[in-house]
Amino acid sequence: MVPFLDLVEPATAATFSEAAYLAANPDVHLAVRTGRLASGRAHFDRHGQRQGRRQRRRPEGLEAMMAAKLDRLAPHMRDDLPHRRIGPKYDYLSDALRELAGADETANVSQNAYDGHAEELIAAYPDGLVLDCGAGRRERYYANVVNLEIVDYDTTDVLGIGEVLPFRDASFDAVISIAVLEHVRDPFACAREIARVLKPGGRLVCAVPFLQPLHGYPHHYYNMTGEGLRNLFERHLAVDHQYVPASLLPIWSLTWMVQSWAAGLPPEARKRFLSRRLSDFAVDPLTLLDQPYVRQLSDEKNLELASGTYLFAHKE
Repeated sequence: MVPFLDLVEPATAATFSEAAYLAANPDVHLAVRTGRLASGRAHFDRHGQRQGRRQRRRPEGLEAMMAAKLDRLAPHMRDDLPHRRIGPKYDYLSDALRELAGADETANVSQNAYDGHAEELIAAYPDGLVLDCGAGRRERYYANVVNLEIVDYDTTDVLGIGEVLPFRDASFDAVISIAVLEHVRDPFACAREIARVLKPGGRLVCAVPFLQPLHGYPHHYYNMTGEGLRNLFERHLAVDHQYVPASLLPIWSLTWMVQSWAAGLPPEARKRFLSRRLSDFAVDPLTLLDQPYVRQLSDEKNLELASGTYLFAHKE
């Protein structure tokens, strides 16, 4: 079994911490930052306790586990790129690489749980090294998973970018890339780098969105078809199979679109939109263009949910 530490705990009235609660709940943090909520405590009292919300913690032994992992990683780190150490962590996020990747400072927090596929991959290499390429902030810290990020979270091991990975060739037994490649400027370069750092026989688990609305962290560049995702990797790796898991079935896209659309409408138009039957939309879209729930959607929401966009440019 792979050793790990949990970095979240249930938030209770007795243990509540404002900072820890906001750290574990990015949606609440955003609402407080933008003035829609007075505090994390206000959310906890009204909703969070009933919802079973959690809060962030720093478990005993985290620093020791991180240091031991990075000692194992040391022989695999590149020495041809500028870098420095931040405690046990490696920082390869030079100004040049930050500019290359468009790695802007952001208040957004990337935070997702591992699914069964990622967990199986981690468990398969208890004595190896698994790269989480674009890990975000993890709720569980594994002794064998190297968390690469552009943001220095408490679970980040190495600061760097996917287009120029700071690791030597054939360093990892496996790579995880979940909901990352849509947010990088050059997913083709990232795919080549992922293939480069995998050992012969190494395994990849990768997931990207297709029909998902715009969501920035801090940017959202590309959605991909299944063919597009395969095209990124098939010249470098043998693709074993592709499929759509329960967490990415079309119903997620449909509900996301409807909820976000409704949230972007003024009250009367929202009420009318949500009262429609699904069969009302099984028509020629041209017949719906004058409906209030179409005309009154903001430019920002139109861009988020667009069927497509135009670009106009000129050459100097």
